[in-house]
Amino acid sequence: MTRTGFGWLGSGRRGTGARRPAAALVTAAALALAAAGCGIRGTSVPVDAGGAPSRVSCKVAGGDPESTVPDGVRVTVYLVCSSTLAQVERTVSPPKGTPAVTRLQAARTLLNELQKQPSADEDEAGFSSAMPDDVTVEAPRKGDPADAVRLSVRPDDLPSFALAQLVCSYGAAPALGRTRAAVLGGPDDAAPQRYDCSADVLANPDIAQNNALG
Repeated sequence: MTRTGFGWLGSGRRGTGARRPAAALVTAAALALAAAGCGIRGTSVPVDAGGAPSRVSCKVAGGDPESTVPDGVRVTVYLVCSSTLAQVERTVSPPKGTPAVTRLQAARTLLNELQKQPSADEDEAGFSSAMPDDVTVEAPRKGDPADAVRLSVRPDDLPSFALAQLVCSYGAAPALGRTRAAVLGGPDDAAPQRYDCSADVLANPDIAQNNALG
């Protein structure tokens, strides 16, 4: 019976030693062909395949060193990083005026910060913003809750990540009560609704539109 495959290994047949050099050449040739087929270079010089993919830190080194706002105050805004929300600090001009004016100024300032392009350090750390540039914010209407603000779009019409950014940035602002929530209305007659900035929203910003408490 004829042996096939690799049956010659340890077969015990006489004369196998004479075939070993030929077999070794065949094996070497096969390995060379396999290497060529895989694109492996036949060289002793190491091949530079490039650096391994780096993971973003979601943490800005050095805070806000580029700020040039005189007498500025520090505020916290939430940006998108690795499909979650993480906070960064910015320096802005302090709001001035009556409590109602101060509140609206603070809401507008935070919205403006979310609409800005991330700084070089923020971009390097992996941050971005989903907030559309054309959104504006106005004071509450007669009959609205005192802590409400009105947006130029319905809150639920915002991208879910943008809504989560706004809610969490407003919820962290001392001038807006630091309530970890925001009461938002739109340009229509619908009553403003309360949106919470929960741990679930921070981890899964796409649920923000389903997080209104009425």
